[in-house]
Amino acid sequence: MDWSDSIDGYCERLGPALWAEPVNAATNLAFLFAAWVIWRRVRGQGLTLAVLLCLVLATIGIGSLLFHTFATRWAATADTTPIGAFILLYLFAANRHFWAMPVWAAVLGTAAFIPWTVLLTPVFAGLPFFAASSFYWPVPVLILLYAVLLRRRTPLTARGLAIGAGILVASLVFRSLDAPLCDAVPVGTHFLWHLLNALMLGWMIEVYRRHRLEAGGAGR
Repeated sequence: MDWSDSIDGYCERLGPALWAEPVNAATNLAFLFAAWVIWRRVRGQGLTLAVLLCLVLATIGIGSLLFHTFATRWAATADTTPIGAFILLYLFAANRHFWAMPVWAAVLGTAAFIPWTVLLTPVFAGLPFFAASSFYWPVPVLILLYAVLLRRRTPLTARGLAIGAGILVASLVFRSLDAPLCDAVPVGTHFLWHLLNALMLGWMIEVYRRHRLEAGGAGR
């Protein structure tokens, strides 16, 4: 496999040029903006995991920018790796503080995301509309599951998670419509995935921040 191979996977891209996806590239600034806004809300509160999540969120924007400019295999890895890191870090934070798990249990619960994804991805891949984003659909399902299970233990956090899952579903719909609507929308709809995903990830950090402060857990 040649890491410099070009990837043309989005409606807006019509060739291998560096700026062949100007809208998709520019909208990655939304991730950096969301990271900055939320970082200003979590700094100085002793919420180490929240600060780390903000840093990873900024990295998502940088990685996605690289992918939508260089559009190569190495850039695709730079795009997806921070997303995976955010999911795992947030899941650890949720296990540790939403469920008050000890560290070892939170780690095991986080590792369980791997078989969860392995099992559900083929299910979504077998569905026509969902196939385009089959790897991502297990994530909102898991968030909704956490929301349902947490609704009595911590209803405000559960509501926040449900809102986050809803935003992510809308985001994934636009990601999946990029190719089908390409003739009607020349720039595609992938840029809306960026904007909504940035909103959703920032919101998820805010949900975590509120939970920690309401539980009086800052600094631990």
